[in-house]
Formats: sequence, structure tokens, C-alpha cells
Amino acid sequence: MSKLTIALDIMGGDHGPPVILSAAIKAIQHHPDVNFTLCGDESIINPAIQVLSDAERRRVVVSHCDQVVDMGEAPSSALRHKKRSSMRKAIELVQAKEAHACVSAGNTGALLTLSFYLLKTLSGIDRPALVSMMPTASHHKVLLLDLGANVNCTPDILFQYGVMGSVLAQQVAGIASPRVALLNVGEEDIKGNAQVKSADQLFKDAPGINYIGYVEGDDIFTDHADVVVTDGFTGNVALKSSEGLAKLVVSEVKRHSQRNIYTRLMAKIAFPLLKSIYNSVNPDQYNGASLIGLRGIVIKSHGNASKDAFYYAIVQAMQEARMQVPDKIKTKIETVLLEQL
Repeated sequence: MSKLTIALDIMGGDHGPPVILSAAIKAIQHHPDVNFTLCGDESIINPAIQVLSDAERRRVVVSHCDQVVDMGEAPSSALRHKKRSSMRKAIELVQAKEAHACVSAGNTGALLTLSFYLLKTLSGIDRPALVSMMPTASHHKVLLLDLGANVNCTPDILFQYGVMGSVLAQQVAGIASPRVALLNVGEEDIKGNAQVKSADQLFKDAPGINYIGYVEGDDIFTDHADVVVTDGFTGNVALKSSEGLAKLVVSEVKRHSQRNIYTRLMAKIAFPLLKSIYNSVNPDQYNGASLIGLRGIVIKSHGNASKDAFYYAIVQAMQEARMQVPDKIKTKIETVLLEQL
């Protein structure tokens, strides 16, 4: 592959251009083999990138956009009335093959709608899925999907998610034969609704997938599986619950460490250990949900992402672009469909 080009939606997110531009500058400075197209208001972007060297500046294109998709805007409004928005422009660059991937922290619903409309799904894929990596107790990472792209999923769609997640685990996480599991209310065959049971049978009938059966919610983080498949409603609840729990634990550790002089002293002594633990589960490094199943690479960052979190989302886009993930998913889907005939 020739030199990568990543398109960034500078105007999206809860914190707006300042945070996104800081992350973009960090990516430009840390990845000299990658070009960037910054989509947004040039009057905001141009002053910010003056900190770049001449050589870095030559790898950056500013694509002026005079519209912004608001965080609370209806997806239909973004599709019909924001044709000059920074979000749409970033996706259009992928569509035109002028960028290998795009990243946005903007309105999730609008990003899903615009990506689906402009890029279309791969042959054999009914719906794209939002997927992200999460930490496990063994320090490996697990892929969880769907995280909210489709709250209602048929068994066929759940099966497609498993195939796509398996490819992503192979290409990005480097796992030769990823263990794929269905999220359920129990591990026994008798547990679950009709949708999950039907999907279970589809996986069992597909020899090209390393399917290990059901897992429960607490097994997401135990390294029991490499890919955990569920519908977007359940996946989003699981993701947000885990993020909330991580924040609660950090908050409680801080609160208890400041109770008195003894706890403050103990916290100071234990600081290196606490910092190491926090870094291993820090949500920032897991930011960047991939919208897989499309004919192009779209990465969704958290809307409230920090500079470092958005930077990790950019790195995720570069990894998937280098591995040409959509092409690998297309090949895998075609192989699985042939095996089912």
C-alpha cells in the first residue's frame, strides 16, 4: 500500500476542535509515514497547525467545511441538510479513495447514517456493526460488537458480526484463530431467547469460525473469548456499564486515599502500582470503535474523548488501513457463504 492518508473530522465531539486538533497534531508528529486531511473550518485549523514543521505541514491538507453536524442533530437532518459538513467530507474522502480511513468524534447516529449511505455495506453483510477492544484480566484484548449500531438484530446479522469480528481479531490483534462467543444470560444450551439460540446454531454450522458457544457478561473481561457478539442494545449497555464501573473504582480509590494522613502516605507509596493498574484499564487507550462491514474504514471516537483518547482512535484507523480490513472481511464472508452452500 502507498503512503496512508487519514481524514479527520476536526469539528465533531463534545469538546470541539481544540481537543481534536491537539490529537491530530500529535498523530502528525508521531507518524511521519502518514498523510492527513483535516476537515473543518480553516480559520480554526490553520492557526493551530502553525506549530508543525515545514516537513510535517507538507503532509497535511486542510479541507474547508462550513457546516458542522451538531451532537444532538437528527441523522436524517445531517444527511439531507449538512452536505458540506466536516463529518460528511471525511467520509466522502474515503468513498472517493482519497483517504484510506476517517475518524470522527461527532454525532454517532449521523456518522452511522452517513457512512451507510455513502460507503454501502460489503456483499454478504446486511448491517455494519460498531466494535471496540476492551481489556481482560490476562492483559489480552477482547472485541465486543455490536456497540449500538443496530439495537435489533436477526440471527443472520449476529452471525455476520461474528465473522467480521473474527477477521478484525486476526488482522488487528494478531490472533490466528480467534475464539468467537455469543453473549447470553447463561452458558447452558437451554438459556437465551430465540434470536440467540438461532444464531448459536448458525455458528455451529459454520466450520470456518472458531465458535466456543455462550458467555455471560462477567466473562467479557476474563479472556474466555476473543470476540463477543451481541445486539447493539445489549452491547451498548455492557460498554457503558463497564466504563462507569471503571470510573467509580478510580474515584473511590482517590477518595479513600485522601481520608487522613496515613492513607495519603500509603497512597504515595503505592502510587507506582496504582498508576500501572490504571494505565492497563484506562478507557482512553480503548477509544476508537470501528464501524465494520462497510466498503471503507470509519472509526468512531467517544464524543467526550480527550486528546490522548482521540489519538488512539487515529492509531486504530491506521492499523485497519494497513491491514486492509474491509477486503479481508469481504474474502472471509465469501468463503463462509460458499461453505454453507
